[in-house]
Amino acid sequence: MSPGSFGGLGSVSWCITADAGEEAGNAAGILGVAIRENARLPDSRITNSAEHQRTLIPLFRTLRPRIIFAPMPNDRHPDHEAAHALVRDANYFAGLARINSGDRPHRAERMYFYRVYGDPTPPTFVVDISEHFDTKIEALRAYGSQFCNPDYDGEFTYVSSEAFWESIRTRALYWGSRIGTAYGEPVYAEVPVALDLPPGLEDTP
Repeated sequence: MSPGSFGGLGSVSWCITADAGEEAGNAAGILGVAIRENARLPDSRITNSAEHQRTLIPLFRTLRPRIIFAPMPNDRHPDHEAAHALVRDANYFAGLARINSGDRPHRAERMYFYRVYGDPTPPTFVVDISEHFDTKIEALRAYGSQFCNPDYDGEFTYVSSEAFWESIRTRALYWGSRIGTAYGEPVYAEVPVALDLPPGLEDTP
């Protein structure tokens, strides 16, 4: 969505360079991401405005995702709060033929949401991420300008603290325990999620 320049540990210019280059590229490689695009919206000034919607609509129509993940509302970071409504509405408008961006209309079939800072609110479902949790942590560590980095000797933020870093594992352990696995990822939806069968009946003769 944005370069994340105001959330880093170093100077604004240093963080923009790191995000646009080495850090983002390393994280994408760890996750096996085929295409990574940044909308380059202004950090700490994201709004659900027609201007920012017009930035996202061509991306959605070009990439044509089947599923979109976005932050949940009521987030402590204003950008995350705004991104929830912005992504939801831009996805809707991307499906309208009368909005001309030079690409064919496209609307993702499903939208799911996640909590950045954690929340005890019961999610719609929890995904077993036990096999992938170490990869998630490795990808997050690639963002040394954002998260806990003992090698940096400047002023730290809450997100860069050891406590926040440990909370990532703690939350995953908690939600994993709720579904009987090592690690779990809570996922939220604004509409009912369709299932062919209730979980557990898939292999019933």
